[in-house]
Amino acid sequence: MDRKIEKKTWNSKKILTIAGITGVIILIGGSIYLTSGKSKLDVDTERLTISTITKGPFQEFIPVNGVVMPLTTIYLDASEGGVVEEKYVEDGATLKKGDPILKLSNTDLELNLANQETAVYAEQTQMQISHNNAQQNTISKLNTMADVENAYKEAERIYKLDKHLYDQKAIGLQEYQSAKNTYDYQVNRYKLAKQILSQDTSLVKQQASQAQEQYSHMKTTLELMRKKVAGLVLRAPIDGQLTSMDAEVGQSKNKGEHLGQIDVQSGFKVRVDIDEHYLSRIYTGLKGDFQFADKTYNLVIKKVYTQVKSTGSFQVDMQFVGAVPTGIRKGQTLQVRLALSDQMQAVLVPKGGFFQQTGGNWIFKVSEDGSKAYKVNIVLGRQSPDYYVVTEGLNPGDKVITSSYETYGDIQELVLKK
Repeated sequence: MDRKIEKKTWNSKKILTIAGITGVIILIGGSIYLTSGKSKLDVDTERLTISTITKGPFQEFIPVNGVVMPLTTIYLDASEGGVVEEKYVEDGATLKKGDPILKLSNTDLELNLANQETAVYAEQTQMQISHNNAQQNTISKLNTMADVENAYKEAERIYKLDKHLYDQKAIGLQEYQSAKNTYDYQVNRYKLAKQILSQDTSLVKQQASQAQEQYSHMKTTLELMRKKVAGLVLRAPIDGQLTSMDAEVGQSKNKGEHLGQIDVQSGFKVRVDIDEHYLSRIYTGLKGDFQFADKTYNLVIKKVYTQVKSTGSFQVDMQFVGAVPTGIRKGQTLQVRLALSDQMQAVLVPKGGFFQQTGGNWIFKVSEDGSKAYKVNIVLGRQSPDYYVVTEGLNPGDKVITSSYETYGDIQELVLKK
């Protein structure tokens, strides 16, 4: 009789297959578990810069360079072209107003002056001759007027007498009519003579006025010409020091060419170069300070030159507020801290290499026990050369890592080892 053989449910092959699958599942789950957690990195605290968040006075400012310049500078240009004939002083000389500096020679200009002077003298002579002729002509007309007036009065006397005699029937009509005709003629002649004399007087006055106007114009032109010739001798317009002198004997100078400058010794200002990025934030009244001989001195912006130079910067003039440093010299370079805001209380984080990797959006904050540091989101505001203002994410007393994060990659947490 046949015996029924029972089939085994779990054989070794099946058991090994199930075990393999289970192992793979465990491996995958473990990997998922490990990668889903925070990535960590052990770091040596001696290689880190750990800073404390503080709350204190903050003022936004930028460091800029300024050059000491005279408070007032007068530029000297050639008012007329010419050849340098003589130099009276050298560069650096201290001058008083009106002191001669150099002399230019310009033959054409000097010849024009001589011609203009001759023309003025000729015009003056001609005016005198015309005046004398006008006087003689007037005297002649006045004599004629006197004769005419005398004849008129005599004719009037005879007419009135004959009229009376005619009315008395003492003389005849013909004699009376002759006297009346003579009288009428002398009346018309007298009126004409007066008119001619009046017109002559007006004409003489008009001619004299025109001649005087022309003469005055010629004299004005002559004075201008004399000033041009006098301008060939360059003189100091104010008291000061002659600097940047650029002229040598025999050298030809064109009209308007720069010859030098006079620096007024009454004080100094500081001309500062500022990056064009700050143009919209710079205005008169902003203050700054600098260190000189272990003391702090204050400045204020008095003038802004808004034209941007090829170097990508613009300039401002700053004047001293209060004391001026003793021993400061023209051309000296100063490192100025230019304030862009008023002083205020703020939460501050020191500047460091962390900003290059985070853009100021997050930072590694150290735990209270100092054993680790983890990412926290932050918001930064204004900045100075030393600090950022923290507006969100950190409080005074917090400790953060401000050194570079360049080697950390996507690490979420730092384990701090001493």
